Amino acid sequence: MIGGAGQGALLAPDSVLHRAAERLAQQFAGMVNEETVERVVFESYTGLARTAAVRTHLPSLAEKFARDRLTALAQSKGLIAKRVPEVLFVCVQNSGRSQMAAALTRQIAGGRVHVRSAGSQPGERILPEVALVLAEIDLDVTEEFPKPLTDDVVRAADAVITMGCGDACPLYPGKRYLDWQLDDPADLDLDGVRRVRDDIRGRVEHLLSELIPV
Repeated sequence: MIGGAGQGALLAPDSVLHRAAERLAQQFAGMVNEETVERVVFESYTGLARTAAVRTHLPSLAEKFARDRLTALAQSKGLIAKRVPEVLFVCVQNSGRSQMAAALTRQIAGGRVHVRSAGSQPGERILPEVALVLAEIDLDVTEEFPKPLTDDVVRAADAVITMGCGDACPLYPGKRYLDWQLDDPADLDLDGVRRVRDDIRGRVEHLLSELIPV
């Protein structure tokens, strides 16, 4: 259990988060101990609650986020095998560039890589303009949400691509790091967001040609 000021914010969903921790402890039994699972669940909730605009479904989002973090933790320890390369996209708010890159990578790679995204200072929601220009090419991000950058997902990644987040991302040996200089969609009109989307598509295609050559 997390103590201090963070715990006060967790009183209302406390029982829901405990049940989530119990489910995840069963799922990751033998890989991650129960105390770590509970810590990750409550940390995930606290991290999302800091910026979430809508909190109705926050406990269920926290469980989803915690499950992905625990998977990454187990991967980094070699307890879960990586079937495909792991790619992590990081921008500041995880509401624009990194979400577009993640969605495009999933579309283009077709399951040949596993994708995560995160933000050094997560926003409240995915930018409406970003969701719109992705919907134009049949990409639905309504189930996605901004997530804080955590050490476990960086450790699990094979390639880490940053987009304007400076030195926020920790560096570990044996990983491929790239920094893509892209305009922030929050500062652009709709046509500008489309240009960023198309720029990202080209970069993703090149990245995938190197990660998963034919």
